[in-house]
Amino acid sequence: MSGLHIGPVRLANNLVLAPMAGISDRPFRELCRHYGAGMAVAEMLTSDTRLWHSRKSSLRLVDHSDAEPRAIQIAGSEPEQMAIAARACTEMGAQIIDINMGCPVKKVCNKAAGSALLKDELLVADILRATVAATEVPVTLKIRTGWDADNKNALHIARIAEQEGILALSIHGRTRADRFNGHAEYDTIAAVKQASGIPVLANGDINSPEKARFVLQHTGADGLLIGRASQGRPWIFREIQHYLNTGERLPPITLGEMQETLTQHLARMYAFYGPVMGARIARKHLAWYLQSLPGAREFRTLFNSYDCADLQQQAIGLFFARLQALGIEHAA
Repeated sequence: MSGLHIGPVRLANNLVLAPMAGISDRPFRELCRHYGAGMAVAEMLTSDTRLWHSRKSSLRLVDHSDAEPRAIQIAGSEPEQMAIAARACTEMGAQIIDINMGCPVKKVCNKAAGSALLKDELLVADILRATVAATEVPVTLKIRTGWDADNKNALHIARIAEQEGILALSIHGRTRADRFNGHAEYDTIAAVKQASGIPVLANGDINSPEKARFVLQHTGADGLLIGRASQGRPWIFREIQHYLNTGERLPPITLGEMQETLTQHLARMYAFYGPVMGARIARKHLAWYLQSLPGAREFRTLFNSYDCADLQQQAIGLFFARLQALGIEHAA
């Protein structure tokens, strides 16, 4: 796949790790970049800079030590506050600012942020205009197809976005009311792409190389935004890129490479968060990595009882040694 340009920023390819709160932290972004993601967007950050001093928010910030291109997503409902946040992120080293108008989570929508903003197109325009004016780096936008099945306004929002200087648009193929239920639809994304003069990235249920090719062909999108399918499977970017380039599937990842990836991921989390918090956060990632392997459920119970990084790593080594003794060579 050829590279994708977002303003002056060139991505290595058209596959992007979606921003996911509590997941797309620096350790995970580094892994996804290693496995071929053209860009990895940092997790959603509140636009209220007064809260950035908290441990949770401070760890979500990007700086010049992050791999390029450095992209971060901000969420909020006040144009001036969004502008201040965008300017601050740029000064810290962000090279792309992404605006969240796609999150369906209740606590975000209750603050009239995320996908709740799709109900107020005048406010959408005000937020986009203020944010674009506040920074010299490209500003992008993430949306859903609309508020609910009777109020799909992605096409109108896309027109507003392009008029206000947004340089790329990502669309999840569900409405806010859908949350993550049912199946993503791609006809709306196709209609937006056909009417847009800026890059459009398709998002939603892209969980295999074959699905990736289908979505690109069906929508005409310029790239793909991949979220949940990368959890416990950062190598999905390598699999998709190889399939799009050759039409052939890579063999399943070997058990040895999976173990190496998992242990490396955990080591990066321990270093980034500290051994105690890192060990706690490791639990959800381990569950995703091992979900297709025999004995995973029983092992998770044991693993989750450990608050010590060393014990967690030792346990992983023993678990994979048992699988290898059973003659298992590849992940499912």
